[in-house]
Amino acid sequence: MVCSLVCDQHKVALCQLAVTPDKDGNIARARARVEAAADAGAKLVVLPEIWSCSYAMETLASYAEDIDGGESPSISMLSEVAAAKKITIVGGSIPEKASGKMFNTCCVIGPDGKILAKHRKLHLFEIDIPGDITLKESDTFTGGQETTIVDTDVGRIGIGICHDIRFPELAMLYRSKGAHLICYPSAFNMSTGELLWDLMQKSRAVDNQLFVATCSPARDPNVNSDYMIWGHSSLIGPFGEVLAAAGHEEATVIGEMDLTTIQSTRENLPLEMQRRGDLYRLIDVLVNDSMKSRSDKLCLKMPA
Repeated sequence: MVCSLVCDQHKVALCQLAVTPDKDGNIARARARVEAAADAGAKLVVLPEIWSCSYAMETLASYAEDIDGGESPSISMLSEVAAAKKITIVGGSIPEKASGKMFNTCCVIGPDGKILAKHRKLHLFEIDIPGDITLKESDTFTGGQETTIVDTDVGRIGIGICHDIRFPELAMLYRSKGAHLICYPSAFNMSTGELLWDLMQKSRAVDNQLFVATCSPARDPNVNSDYMIWGHSSLIGPFGEVLAAAGHEEATVIGEMDLTTIQSTRENLPLEMQRRGDLYRLIDVLVNDSMKSRSDKLCLKMPA
């Protein structure tokens, strides 16, 4: 269903989880946090990127789950809780194994416990800062091939994972398809987190006049890791206002999302009406040929 923009107010919980190499412990901790958030009135609960295991490229394969094959204890737990508490869950992301490949995958689960959508991370992170951090996700993961927008009881939600937030075209596409909220389960590191985390969230929200939610794992400063998590999960409003925010420690923060503010924001500042269609246009196209099948592509095209 598509949510009406009349008096649509929903509590959104961001569960910034402590993550360890103990998968069973991580799943149990996530269950407790999600249940507590639902008991506190949250109708949408968002989890972090890679919350069921440590974010270490060399060990991710050993934690990967077969979601389509029904062998996924992480998603099974979220489905049970969603059905029991009658909530919608954006299930962060877990390593998924499928067709001999591994994906960084987010499942959106409805109040009936069924998977509404599955998003595989589109843009794989690559960074090389000498003396600081080097990481190439494509050595471990395969990139997804589909954008993801899904109707839920708390609005129409677009999904991205971490590095997906760096690409404004994806958020523009979701806005053009009527998204009220974009959720980005993420695990920004200390370097990019300090510089870009807050900026990226507010930019995607303000440019598209919608809500943005991010959820990160908690930072553990006692762990000797080459990849230290920034944290600071946040819910951002259409004018860039911070509606809820965590620090770096394990926490659940809850903010209220009033979908009517999307309409009022767009009326007060009518960006869509002010776009220069005579100079540039956004074209949503479908591509089908013998080599590939891609949908929901957003192209910038200069008028002839």
